[in-house]
Amino acid sequence: MVQDFKQLQVWEKSKQFAVNIYKATASFPISEQYGIISQLRRASSSISANIAEGCGRKTNKDFASFLHNALGSNKECENFLLLSKDLGYLKEQDFQELTQRTQEVGKMLVSLIKKIQD
Repeated sequence: MVQDFKQLQVWEKSKQFAVNIYKATASFPISEQYGIISQLRRASSSISANIAEGCGRKTNKDFASFLHNALGSNKECENFLLLSKDLGYLKEQDFQELTQRTQEVGKMLVSLIKKIQD
């Protein structure tokens, strides 16, 4: 089991994804401060937080549970990115870039879940 979450590439990528989300949502309408902005920021930061918290657990089963939570937050981000694009809050290029990152992080999470469950 991994004790130091900072050694995990998926943690680093998910942390950087959250930073990108914070930057992207800075230009959203102020009316979304407690809506999409808040939801996207909380969900994106939850991915790396769940990975880190899972590393502090005693068993691989517990770790996998937190990784599943991270995967759920990743999908939540994907949903809000689609909504943000449809509402015109994100440019197509930004949407594509952020969506690609959700897919990359999602694949990495699935791979790590499989690895620790074997």
